[in-house]
Amino acid sequence: MGTLTKPPANILELPMAQRAEMALKAAVEKVVEEHVRDGRPLYIWRDGKVVEVSAQELREQSTRTQ
Repeated sequence: MGTLTKPPANILELPMAQRAEMALKAAVEKVVEEHVRDGRPLYIWRDGKVVEVSAQELREQSTRTQ
């Protein structure tokens, strides 16, 4: 199972927009991990439609883009 990303030690020195983006990414990462663990799909907006995708697929995509 993946490990959640830890924030940098200087997080309070970063601009608010950067901290907000980091928080959003961490929240999404947590949701994906929970869905992988529970074997539940996620629903995302893709090409103008809501589609069901496996949480594992999203996890693999995120590890490839990091």
